[in-house]
Amino acid sequence: MGPIKHKALLNVDLGEGYGNLKCGPDAELLSLIDIANIACGFHSGDPLIMQETVRACKAHNVLIGAHPGLPDLQGFGRREMKLSPEEHTANTVYQVGALKGFLDKEGVELNHVKPHGVLYGMMCRDFAVAEAVMKGVPKGVKVFGLAGTEMERAAESVGVEFCAEMYGDVKYSKDGMLVIDRIKKPWKLEDVEKHVEQQLTTESVTATDGSTVQLPVKDYPISICCHSDSPGCVGIISTTRAVCDRFNKEHGYS
Repeated sequence: MGPIKHKALLNVDLGEGYGNLKCGPDAELLSLIDIANIACGFHSGDPLIMQETVRACKAHNVLIGAHPGLPDLQGFGRREMKLSPEEHTANTVYQVGALKGFLDKEGVELNHVKPHGVLYGMMCRDFAVAEAVMKGVPKGVKVFGLAGTEMERAAESVGVEFCAEMYGDVKYSKDGMLVIDRIKKPWKLEDVEKHVEQQLTTESVTATDGSTVQLPVKDYPISICCHSDSPGCVGIISTTRAVCDRFNKEHGYS
């Protein structure tokens, strides 16, 4: 397959702290990214951190999305939970609404919703979960997700605009699903560069078993995701930024 058909934007999860605890070096990352996914309180993030992160993103002209997760603060939203569809919908409305309150106060639009952690993985596999979360997304707001999965199908079913994601610091299984680690593992920067470049230029990825897996993203807008809690995240994100910039320049995407 050929290269992706849109400009590659870089998104990173921010505001993932709580009280005096800080997860990532957010201030160092703001100048490197296009889009932020801000934690909404369930897996991380408290009201003051949400407010401060919104203001910092606004100052750096970074687009802002809500990053709702499972109600699992201790497990950082990376432990699977069985919830009813009604709970998934209500949890999404609650978290997105919390962040939107701060956005409205700062006069900033909500750019998108991107589910966090294990909830994201559950939505990739389970249409009912994906549909329930999509029903909690505000009308007219797009969702970031993994193309070719139940997330994409649920977005189409509910009538939510879908944007495809690829990943700079997450590995893929042989079936094209993300391998979500509870604690992020380190990456060699040369591996990050190859990982991102392969996805952008061939719509494929080398899976954990060594096989090549196709990642068709159709004509969806594209965003590359990295994480602020990955070891060496500044290097990872800087490397991903460089790959995206090179790709965009080579293909004439302004």
